[in-house]
Amino acid sequence: MTSSSTPRVVVTGIGVAAPNGLGREEYWKALLAGENGIAELTRFDASRYASKLAGQIQDFEAKDHLPSRLLPQTDVSTRYALAAADWALADAGLGPDSPLTDYDLGVATSTAQGGFDFTHREFHKLWSQGPEFVSVYESFAWFYAVNTGQISIRNGMRGPSAAIVTEQAGGLDAVGHARRTVRAGTRAVLTGGVDSALDPWGYASQLAGGLVSTATDPEAAYLPFDTRAGGHVPGEGGAILITEDADSARERGAAHVYGEITGYAATFDPAPGSGRPPGLRRAIELALDDARLAPDGIDVVFADGAGRPDADRAEAEALAAVFGERGVPVTVPKSLTGRLAAGGGAADLASALLALRDQVVPHTAHTTSVPEAYGLDLVVDRPREAALRSALVVARGRHGFNSAVVVTAPTTA
Repeated sequence: MTSSSTPRVVVTGIGVAAPNGLGREEYWKALLAGENGIAELTRFDASRYASKLAGQIQDFEAKDHLPSRLLPQTDVSTRYALAAADWALADAGLGPDSPLTDYDLGVATSTAQGGFDFTHREFHKLWSQGPEFVSVYESFAWFYAVNTGQISIRNGMRGPSAAIVTEQAGGLDAVGHARRTVRAGTRAVLTGGVDSALDPWGYASQLAGGLVSTATDPEAAYLPFDTRAGGHVPGEGGAILITEDADSARERGAAHVYGEITGYAATFDPAPGSGRPPGLRRAIELALDDARLAPDGIDVVFADGAGRPDADRAEAEALAAVFGERGVPVTVPKSLTGRLAAGGGAADLASALLALRDQVVPHTAHTTSVPEAYGLDLVVDRPREAALRSALVVARGRHGFNSAVVVTAPTTA
């Protein structure tokens, strides 16, 4: 099926569910227009919380996207994931008439926080029916596999499956796993990440970490790489991608190829106090090596952008060490959505592929004052047209996860 010992893995479908846009093109238009998805949280009464803002999806009606029989069985993030999967499969042309069989299709997705809403509901059942009804801890652990399982069952995918849990890095790690699976012989793997924890318990748990901004202005709450940075804003949503063997995509006449996954790497930070450097720089260098690209071969970086001075400084230092000061344009489009946990890296990867398609870099909204010491060419104010052949996407999960993915523009070679 493939013409080389290492199959090329391409992306043939994209589905996005984000606070500022449902669907691939709506999301992309919103990014380029600077439409902010961050606003006051309305899903429950957050007036007593120290923070009151979130990147909340407002216009998603589950009954419009999913069969009614699925609604009692699914939590918010699973519903978003199922809808995004439907959109990605349709975009890739992998429907009932596709030449691919059920065993040709695998699933590898990530979620890190989605179990909060589900388990919150289980608590209510416990309170009303007693502890013999269900083990909350078991249900929370079980939930991490729900997105993958529901997607595979709904779409008749019997190929290899996996659920990845590495917080904000999870969406990229799922893509890395999907690429390995395609290279091992599965023709197409649905992958990415979708998350949501905007229920009272999940939101309180995020605030408890002390990393969330307490600003009240939606346009000044999440400011990656800004001198005013004071934390991030939680968000929900993410992206689902279809990764596919390039020869398979060509043979079945895929309508389009957004780009190729040419590099991936993941590292873990050393223990605090060890004296060893963080692992982000190493993840970037390994991903570039995997892609067989020198640093000057990268045209844009979609950064993690934690929105805290210490974390932003560390990321800026890693980027400067690899690319040189102001050596490559950098952007953080998630400043318009909030940090989406496992969905964040996947959404950034979707954005990177669309940037390659349209030859434009979405800007980092609301950030206006980048410290000179960071040495960043941060794209601010407005999108920047550029000749783009490659992009690097990086993500950092809490407690030390670092991941990097390199994508390149489609080639006919």
